[in-house]
Amino acid sequence: MNYHIADIADSLLAIEAEMRRGGHWSQEMPSEEALSSVQPFSIDTLTFPEWLQFIFLPRMTILVEKGGPFPSGSGITPMAEEYFRDSADSTRGLLEALRQMDELLSS
Repeated sequence: MNYHIADIADSLLAIEAEMRRGGHWSQEMPSEEALSSVQPFSIDTLTFPEWLQFIFLPRMTILVEKGGPFPSGSGITPMAEEYFRDSADSTRGLLEALRQMDELLSS
């Protein structure tokens, strides 16, 4: 595993930890229909935290296990900032973890 992959794996763990810490981790799996959305961030069927937990994290974990290739960018942070704009103080750690992921995928 190269250094970049290890950083991405660490970032995924940090995102999960911050989601759990902030109460944004769900014990309930969305329906198959909701998970099948083709819209960006599954905006039509999932909340942003659901998309992170059930779409983004699992897909990125698979890429880490396969050794890539990774997307050349993500743009997750702007979506997160918009979604959490009224709770920015309580989501600061999550936003920072997402910012780190954006940086890793852009490098």
